[in-house]
Amino acid sequence: MIWHTTRFAIDLLRPRIMGIVNATPDSFSDGGHYSTVSQALRHCEQLVRDGADILDIGGESTRPGSPPVSLAEELARVLPVVREVVRLGVPVSVDTCKPEVMQQVLDLGIDIINDVWALRRTGAAQVVAGHSACGICLMHMHRDPQTMQSAPMEGDAVPQVLSFLKRSALDLQALGVDRQRIVLDYGIGFGKTVEQNFALLARQDELLVLGYPLLAGWSRKSSLGAVTGLDVDQRLLPSVAAALLAVERGAHVVRVHDVRETVQALAVWTAMRSERP
Repeated sequence: MIWHTTRFAIDLLRPRIMGIVNATPDSFSDGGHYSTVSQALRHCEQLVRDGADILDIGGESTRPGSPPVSLAEELARVLPVVREVVRLGVPVSVDTCKPEVMQQVLDLGIDIINDVWALRRTGAAQVVAGHSACGICLMHMHRDPQTMQSAPMEGDAVPQVLSFLKRSALDLQALGVDRQRIVLDYGIGFGKTVEQNFALLARQDELLVLGYPLLAGWSRKSSLGAVTGLDVDQRLLPSVAAALLAVERGAHVVRVHDVRETVQALAVWTAMRSERP
């Protein structure tokens, strides 16, 4: 599979690592660590040295209960970082749901729009459809960040997520977007119970039948804390384990905080795969 993006055709025959860059003061695991332009840029440069294939920059926290951020504030956080990071020679993704932010970062040359709302905000789909080449990641989220964990999904999450992602992708293709620009994310932690999150991982192959590349974002999520008893800043090993399990079950991209350790783990997995008869 190839993920077609603005500047890069990303070969997904091997798993790709998307490094998380939270240019926010309140993200759930590293809020405030990279909230200045210089901090965020140094972090991006380190992630590239560590082996990140893609950088994903966000200016609005989507942790459960997080308050919305104004358009002006999100632009102030993201645009200065994007202007610098597009020069690093790797694909750049921006994690946003606002069409105005999408348009401005695309105008600066970024490669991928990563939207937890799956382009459901008015005008968002039209912005990416109006761009000739950008990649898009469509994520499943139940409800919204303010309420998603107070009233999570009910029943079997897998067919519900499958139906949502299929409809979202087809709706975007109906606007003229080539399917090779689209990657799907099943939205770990976004309005789902611990059991539903692990069911999605265990049954990830059911999502792959749609024929789109799959992104998995398990890094430091609360479900890992629920089964290990570890606080968010102690979830390195569970995060790497979940990323490996997702890749083993067919995920093409893993979105992670701990790039270097995930690269090392995938090197072992790749070596094992190369020795299979």
